[in-house]
Amino acid sequence: MSLSRPLMGILLSCIAVLAFASHDSLAKQLAASNGVLMVLWVRYLSQSLLLAAWQLPRHGWRVLRVNCPGLQLLRGLSLLSISLFFLSALRLLPLAEATAVHFIAPLLVILLAMPLLGERANPGQWLAVGVGFLGVLIIVRPGGGLLTPAMLLPVASATCYALYQLLTRRIGTRDSAGATNLVTGLVGATGMTLLLPLFWQGLPPWPQLLAMAALGAIAVGGHMLLTIAFQYSSPVSLAPFSYLQILFAVLLGLLLFDHAPDSGALLGMGVIALSGLGSAWLQARRHL
Repeated sequence: MSLSRPLMGILLSCIAVLAFASHDSLAKQLAASNGVLMVLWVRYLSQSLLLAAWQLPRHGWRVLRVNCPGLQLLRGLSLLSISLFFLSALRLLPLAEATAVHFIAPLLVILLAMPLLGERANPGQWLAVGVGFLGVLIIVRPGGGLLTPAMLLPVASATCYALYQLLTRRIGTRDSAGATNLVTGLVGATGMTLLLPLFWQGLPPWPQLLAMAALGAIAVGGHMLLTIAFQYSSPVSLAPFSYLQILFAVLLGLLLFDHAPDSGALLGMGVIALSGLGSAWLQARRHL
């Protein structure tokens, strides 16, 4: 396959984004009654088992022989930190607002790429960063009800996500995508298992246990859809469609949690999305 069917790539990307928003909605519901750590433990176990069932028959145990184990460990810990911070945010904040703030991650990549990768941002990218942070300030404006310490959680998850993307870029093609994703899942599962004595109070009821396991399947499915989408369209051309997750979060928050963002929050979400779209447009121009 090649980049000859961009509409197929866009469609798959949109389905993947809907899967991620659905994952967050289900995780928010489960964490309310089972706690963040239990939900993440089952989710990472499920994800690791699914990835192992997919990769080991095809490549054997050699898939675990990575060329940059230190970077792989840091990438896995970054993803685990994203999950811990963001799911904790979902317990305390509305789905749409937490998702929107988390989406400053692409802008944080611009800020962190210079000290970590030696990449320099142009004035347009710096403007996009400033506009994105203005969007966050609009969402958490004084009097809006969201100016609380809990708002630091999606900011922390966005920072970890930016580090995750930069580490993925550093790893590049030194390890296969299958090995990278499997090792990342195993790091998360191992980390949560080590924390198990701190939160173990017995297994939840089977319906909720299966729902937690479904989180792993949704995560794997969403990332697989994105991987296939990139075979049809370039990452730069698909980047703008990732911001549909904010829209899906608004709709799911309204349907499942009866929460409608106020006009100020909607304005802030729009500003963050526009800043991200502007950054993606600038990247697309650089690749022309």
